Amino acid sequence: MTTSTDTPLRPQAAAPTTPDFPAIKTRQKAAWSSGDYAVVGTTLQIVGETLCEAADLRAGERVLDVAAGNGNATLAAARRGSEVTSTDYVPALLERGRERAAAERLQAIQFREADAEALPFEDGSFDAVLSTFGCMFAPNGPRVAAELQRVCRPGGRIAMANWTPEGFIGQLFKLIGRHVPPPAGITPPATWGTRAFIDQQFGPGASSIRADKRHFMFRYRSADHMLEIFRSYYGPVLKTFAALDEAAQQGLAREFTSLMNQHDTGRGNALVIPGEYLEIVVTRR
Repeated sequence: MTTSTDTPLRPQAAAPTTPDFPAIKTRQKAAWSSGDYAVVGTTLQIVGETLCEAADLRAGERVLDVAAGNGNATLAAARRGSEVTSTDYVPALLERGRERAAAERLQAIQFREADAEALPFEDGSFDAVLSTFGCMFAPNGPRVAAELQRVCRPGGRIAMANWTPEGFIGQLFKLIGRHVPPPAGITPPATWGTRAFIDQQFGPGASSIRADKRHFMFRYRSADHMLEIFRSYYGPVLKTFAALDEAAQQGLAREFTSLMNQHDTGRGNALVIPGEYLEIVVTRR
């Protein structure tokens, strides 16, 4: 009789899967191209204005707006006399920005299609780099942070407005994720609204970082009104509803309405929801 000295084979842990970033971005681009984000985006204009003030933009400075959407920070920077390049990977959103700039006769703006993870500019090309609720949705967060720093000159500023995980929009995206889980391995958008992530990504190359929590007030006639607008025009919400069957859509609508009611400070006189975000100004070393 022989005795085996072989040890039982242990199950091998599955190797981590590298996200298919190009495929993810293709789906994201389709989401942001659906509906008409500008219907929601234009209501956020005040955030672009306050961010430009926080960054202390000066006339004549070269400014890049990354993932600019329909141009809130772009227009705010141009109003301060800066020479602005407005970028996004959704051409339809850039067109909305062009329309708004033309209406205000703002001429010192160039609009250019670009991916936040691979900006088509030389190192140190800009005095200030901005993003309002844009870069935070790119799937590869560290890559985006590296690009923002690369195109910003030494001594320049990187200024961002990012929804926090605890705030209303952060909670909305958590709700969406329960119904349609995001791809594994991507940077969760609300991570950009935490000081820890900002310090990790920008700290080594920064001479200073300011991060302050602020609130944007969402104002709609009622929860039903806000649901209608977001479901019809806000790409991520529109696409989430479209991916669900009728029963699941009704469930998501109820949960979204409950979330709005939890955050509503309007006291029965229309809907007023504070949306918490982190305002960041990084001065590059």
